[in-house]
Amino acid sequence: MSVRLSAEEIEQVKSHLAEMKLEHSDLDQIIERLARDTTVEELHVKRLKKRKLYLKDQIADLENELIPDILA
Repeated sequence: MSVRLSAEEIEQVKSHLAEMKLEHSDLDQIIERLARDTTVEELHVKRLKKRKLYLKDQIADLENELIPDILA
């Protein structure tokens, strides 16, 4: 059971969602570029990938908040 969000809260969630999607996209580009650079530490790339995965999960959670419950 989810809590109904006000119009203002929905806009805040959408704004936060947009920021997170932008960061996710930026990380994707950075990881791709660093993966081609042999001088970059693998640990650094792994940390970026972990952050990207975390963002993906958070994005999914926020998108689920915006979907209204449908009674079956």
